Amino acid sequence: MANPPHESSRPTGHEVDLLGVWFRRVVQSDPSAFESLFRATRESLVRYAFQITGDEAAAADMVQEAFLRFWQRRREHDPSGSVKALLFRTVRNLALNSVRDGKRRAQLLAEGYEPPARATPDPDETLAGQELAGRIRGWMEELPDRQREALTLSRFQGLSHEEIAEVMGVAPRTVNNHLVRALRTLRDRIEAHREGSSVQGAG
Repeated sequence: MANPPHESSRPTGHEVDLLGVWFRRVVQSDPSAFESLFRATRESLVRYAFQITGDEAAAADMVQEAFLRFWQRRREHDPSGSVKALLFRTVRNLALNSVRDGKRRAQLLAEGYEPPARATPDPDETLAGQELAGRIRGWMEELPDRQREALTLSRFQGLSHEEIAEVMGVAPRTVNNHLVRALRTLRDRIEAHREGSSVQGAG
């Protein structure tokens, strides 16, 4: 399976404010704002689509299609809303439709889900830290789909509970429940791993 696109960092408050400014200008048919919005969000959207489809080329095409629809319907959007939630929801629907159509189902079943991961390891990480990071990625793969998706959108894409709820089509309380359960599972796995390592070290 191809490596996922490089994971972008979570957006800062200033970047989030810029997204809102660009969104309002796009609604007013400003092509330069549309280009700025595209450049600022494309990488994270492609990565998100890749996590669903497992196909980087298809993921890039879906993001292009999402932005095309976004521009074509720009006057219909509420500029006071979250443009991130709008774009992630559009990409999610396109990606899920692709999977439902069976275009990638066989390969997904064979290869499995690719969790968020760093493109290159942190040189300051110790060997033990690298091992734990790898285990956490594996444990994320084992989470129920909805918990994993909520955790990815929250921790890796920086969306708020309200934005995630809009993307996933559920209530914010449901998002919170997914996150609480996912984090509890990971915390329990980490604690069990550390206890096991301590026992081995003592032996």
